[in-house]
Amino acid sequence: MKLADLDIVVTAPPAPGWGGRYWILVKVTTDTGITGWGECYASSIGPDAMRAVITDVFARHMAGENPENIDLMFRRVYSAGFTQRPDLTVMGAWSGLEIACWDILGKDRDRPVHALIGGRTNDRIRAYSYLYPQPGHALPDFWSSPDLAAESARALVDRGYTAVKFDPAGPYTIRGGHMPSLHDISRSVAFCKAIRDAVGDRADLLFGTHGQFSTGGAIRLGQAIAPYQPLWFEEPIPPDNTHEMSKVAAKCGIPIATGERLTTRSEFAPVLRSGAATIVQPALGRCGGIWEGRKIAVLAEAYNAQLAPHLYAGPIAWAANIQLSAAIPNILMAETIETPFHFDLIRNTLTVENGYIPVPTAPGLGIDVDEDLARAHPYSVDALHLEMQQDAIDHHAPHHLPPSI
Repeated sequence: MKLADLDIVVTAPPAPGWGGRYWILVKVTTDTGITGWGECYASSIGPDAMRAVITDVFARHMAGENPENIDLMFRRVYSAGFTQRPDLTVMGAWSGLEIACWDILGKDRDRPVHALIGGRTNDRIRAYSYLYPQPGHALPDFWSSPDLAAESARALVDRGYTAVKFDPAGPYTIRGGHMPSLHDISRSVAFCKAIRDAVGDRADLLFGTHGQFSTGGAIRLGQAIAPYQPLWFEEPIPPDNTHEMSKVAAKCGIPIATGERLTTRSEFAPVLRSGAATIVQPALGRCGGIWEGRKIAVLAEAYNAQLAPHLYAGPIAWAANIQLSAAIPNILMAETIETPFHFDLIRNTLTVENGYIPVPTAPGLGIDVDEDLARAHPYSVDALHLEMQQDAIDHHAPHHLPPSI
């Protein structure tokens, strides 16, 4: 069996659009007619440019190869271009293609992917969700309202969720880490208080940021929200500064989580070694795929750290996250996005039941992709999957918050 054909589908989720402006889906077919699906999580270049990168990676390093040879193909992608270091864009391309290889292998052997990477350790995976607007919540008011966030949290917990994430701490910007304004700190405390009052001890609070603070600013903010016992403080400073993140971990008293923008175990290793984070959040469509995610999990286990796979993408990446989560002992929880389009695109083959995701038993990723639906929603805009603010931070008034990611 050899990898033969590649097709790339860039689909734009319709409103409400949670999960990004577009999802890059790859369909790989073998010379024996088996098809595998993957998803590339890469937001640093546009989808047309990314399509060219994915095509090149497949043609140059994978076409004609046995899909079993995951490590061999990884070494080609990682090293052959005289790189031999993490490359966010190339590894994003490889990650989706690698996920498709595992889908193929599982279908060929009539086994779910988790059975091929160590077997089932967990029958169900604890889910968490961002706080998204409920029916009747007005936009953009929702993003800045502690009371509306508390209503959303209560609704999720009433449905069985035991962890909710929110990010009220102000804009994330291309200008690097900044000092949060007093408005940002006050609003963050108000969100934590309102949500804690709404859910009590029925749910963990997951405080999200996006690398937007200076070291001192992150410590200042973390200490302000610490009385509400968040389970984690996510990516408080830019992700490329492990040493400074360890200072935040030591000073703020909240477990640090990071990893959605890291790729390969070589970037996760210093995070774990330095104690910068005890919760790592690989995005399997970016970090190197399922097998590299398995290696990151083993590395984390050696440092007594847990995994919480990140998801701001589509349901194929979600399915990969669940297959990995089923096979590892140190899974904490997995991010989940519930929209009709997420479920329709995989014909409801993954579900959330009372706050947990049952691990599928069907072959491969365990999903049934509706290819026609994906193609019926092409992406035709020039904006990136995610974009950071370019304006300078204003400290005179409360910030208008963008939608959560």
